[in-house]
Amino acid sequence: MAGAPERPLLEIRGAVKDFGGVRALAGVDLAVEAGTRHALIGPNGAGKTTLFHLLGGQLQPTRGRILLDGEDITPLPPEARARRGLARSFQIISCFPDATALENVQLALLARHPARRAWWRPLNGSSGVTGEAEALLRRLALTPWAGHPARHLPYGIQRRLDLAVALAAVPRLLLLDEPTAGLSPEETTEMVALLASLPREQTL
Repeated sequence: MAGAPERPLLEIRGAVKDFGGVRALAGVDLAVEAGTRHALIGPNGAGKTTLFHLLGGQLQPTRGRILLDGEDITPLPPEARARRGLARSFQIISCFPDATALENVQLALLARHPARRAWWRPLNGSSGVTGEAEALLRRLALTPWAGHPARHLPYGIQRRLDLAVALAAVPRLLLLDEPTAGLSPEETTEMVALLASLPREQTL
């Protein structure tokens, strides 16, 4: 007797998004299995970023539902979705510009470990996450930039740091909104290689 089919990690059911009289998304249906990798391809204005906003919780659909591992997350804000394992890197860099690369990753790790938070304690005293943050920087070849404020990093390095911050959440599902946007051909090749090096069980 065959077992029941596994439930998709992510389901989009009939997602519609209207902006005034303009329909940006018209009845999107999608199922994403755990451990798989998908890409949304289309011209500018096709609705790719709008769909990502619906998935991340930055926008609410006009109609339709979004389920994560069977749970209806449609009404949930971004932070609640992040706690359930959905992380997103943005088309526009979203790191703290005045924090160093290391501090940005530490802050992301502290958000995942509320019990370790002590906002009155300097980040360099957060030994519980410093080692983890340094390991993540090494994984993405960011160690030479660890002590540099994010605003002073080259654009390609900022994109890589944005990915490190998203990975710090240890997401079950990682949404990447145009991760190679604005990169040179060499930087694009490096970013693709980094993404390919992620564990196979990481859903993208």
